[in-house]
Amino acid sequence: MKRRVVKHAEASYGFDAAQRTRVQREGAEETPSRWWWKRCLLALVVVLILVPFSLSVFQGLIQHFVYTYRMRVPFFVDLSQPADFSLNHTINMYFTSEEGISLGVWHTVPESQWKEAQGKDLAWYQNTLSNGKPVFIYLHGNTGNRAATHRVGVVKVLSALGYHVLVPDYRGFGDSSGEPTEAGLTTDALYVYNWVKTHCGDSLVVFWGHSLGTGVSTNLAVKLLEQDVVLDGVILEGTFNSAARKMTEHCFTWYYWKFPGTGYFFPEPWAENEVVFPSEENLKKMKSPILFLHSEDDHLVPIRIVEKMYEVAMRYQNAERVKMVSFDGSLGYLHNGLYRDPHLPDILQKFVLSLQRGKGD
Repeated sequence: MKRRVVKHAEASYGFDAAQRTRVQREGAEETPSRWWWKRCLLALVVVLILVPFSLSVFQGLIQHFVYTYRMRVPFFVDLSQPADFSLNHTINMYFTSEEGISLGVWHTVPESQWKEAQGKDLAWYQNTLSNGKPVFIYLHGNTGNRAATHRVGVVKVLSALGYHVLVPDYRGFGDSSGEPTEAGLTTDALYVYNWVKTHCGDSLVVFWGHSLGTGVSTNLAVKLLEQDVVLDGVILEGTFNSAARKMTEHCFTWYYWKFPGTGYFFPEPWAENEVVFPSEENLKKMKSPILFLHSEDDHLVPIRIVEKMYEVAMRYQNAERVKMVSFDGSLGYLHNGLYRDPHLPDILQKFVLSLQRGKGD
């Protein structure tokens, strides 16, 4: 009975079975298309409204793009046990750079002292700093902590050359407390430097900054100049130039110039960002001997940027005090792998010898 009613209704509207099938198929084809366009329009509204709003509210996002310190790799490591990373002539210690700020720091003595170092306490390590061997303070980049493979690699190279190495984790990195800011990182580096100078006597003290650490190193050099202190030497590896990579290159910048007036309601989040690191301007003021190290295949900082930084330093300093060594891109060192180069120890020794001669003059 019900089937007959349906057939009668179909007949009354002039539909046969073939027509009904065709209409249903066409409707099924049109519905996903309309649905897709609606979703696209909705997504566009979300992007145009919520993204800039989020960026204006969460100012810290931009800072976290620069300081990806929350990426705590390697995972599940005990930074208080440097021997776990094949650094068996290293001690772990903690500095208080400011009230409420604790910095995790490794001190590795020259490799020739590794046997003597076994079982020794902090006092012994402190005393060794005055043995006349050069002291390197290594300021690392913006991810992970002092246990990263390439950082341990640098420590081993320097220790094998007979140098002391101190590797701090900035505030907020590794097991150090606090949240990183440019001023805070510079303060941390200054504290480590003053601590070393208190214990090392007349030993040579060299800063080695890598990536983010190059900005900290140049900031520190200028800050010390204000106190009439000239660093013995500075190595800048994978150095960046914030002036050459303005925040206007940020992926959401198009929003602000595509839609006039948007900036009035949603100010650019980087306008008040505290991440500056004016390395190029710092190089114009520095008086310390500088060694630039850079790989031609660096995927994060193009070598042309470093070449410009080198030219700036040459222009404002005695050319004999500024050196640059580039590494062939075919070697595959990228941004972090220079410590693997077999020629690096000789390069470092020559730089240290030039510093020692200059200090003796």
